Amino acid sequence: MPPYLPPEAQRPLTLRDVSELSGVSEMTVSRVLRNRADVSPATREKVLAAAKTLGYVPNKIAGALASQRVNLVGVIIPSLANMVFPEVLGGISAALEDSGLQPVFGATDYKAEREENVIYEMLSWRPSGMIVAGLEHTDAARAMLANSGIPIVEIMDSDGEPIDSLVGISHRRAGREMAEAILAAGYRKIGFLGSKMPDDHRARKRLEGFSDVLQAAGISLAETEHYAGGSSLAKGREMTQTILSRRPDLDFLYYSNDMIGAGGLLYCLDQGFDVPGKIGLAGFNGLELLEGFRLRLATTDACRREIGMRAAEIVSGKSDDGLIGGRHIELAPRLDFGDTIRRA
Repeated sequence: MPPYLPPEAQRPLTLRDVSELSGVSEMTVSRVLRNRADVSPATREKVLAAAKTLGYVPNKIAGALASQRVNLVGVIIPSLANMVFPEVLGGISAALEDSGLQPVFGATDYKAEREENVIYEMLSWRPSGMIVAGLEHTDAARAMLANSGIPIVEIMDSDGEPIDSLVGISHRRAGREMAEAILAAGYRKIGFLGSKMPDDHRARKRLEGFSDVLQAAGISLAETEHYAGGSSLAKGREMTQTILSRRPDLDFLYYSNDMIGAGGLLYCLDQGFDVPGKIGLAGFNGLELLEGFRLRLATTDACRREIGMRAAEIVSGKSDDGLIGGRHIELAPRLDFGDTIRRA
């Protein structure tokens, strides 16, 4: 694991820290990090390895501002195209209004290496805080965040240990509660459909909680259909057709998100299936688009806007207790039966 400064000793890392770990002078470290040519390949490799191990990020505004901080809050999410995240960003923007802080956004496409690069670039501008979706990061990314000397808030998930603060829901709990509702309604032959698998860690945790409840009831997940790409209504229709062609006896389909779930619902209605009598469906996220369907897809409200607002309040010091770091806020997922689960 990378070195980690305890909370009482946290401070921004300096050239001296990299110099001491790499065994070369601060001047040489500076030359390497400024990509100067007058450094041997062996020394360059040694310095870059030490910087990555420490989580050191060069300061692009060094000397430009006396505070060495800018009034920006870095916000890193998996996707700017996914309909889930604009509501999170809206909550962040609303909470930062009149705070003097401005959010700047970056997207990772659910890729750990991409996230590491975005974190590096954002921290190099010395923001006043960072809000990052998820709890899973590379060791280098964790080191950069942990040793940045600024408030870090990880959002959307509470199933794990945060670097500093977290605001989110338990996805394992959301999966468990959905499984309990499905079993109580009498469904027994259940399939799971997921997009962005296996990179979507929160969907994976929901599936784990969901499967745990089924297993405790003596039921195995009957079938799965995974897709590594993004979510769309068309992909939901396609995945639903595929899984039902393999297992036409399935009586319930649980989707990793509402977008593919809505596509699945359209497919089932087009085929004349009795929903929810013969086959039930459920998604996740509580998207507003579901309100326009003839039947409302069962789903779980993930409290997205509230998560964004609470995270921004922590970073800006606007939370009720005035604390900026070290906050753990777990919100409760809210199950909505809609029209696609039989009422027990």
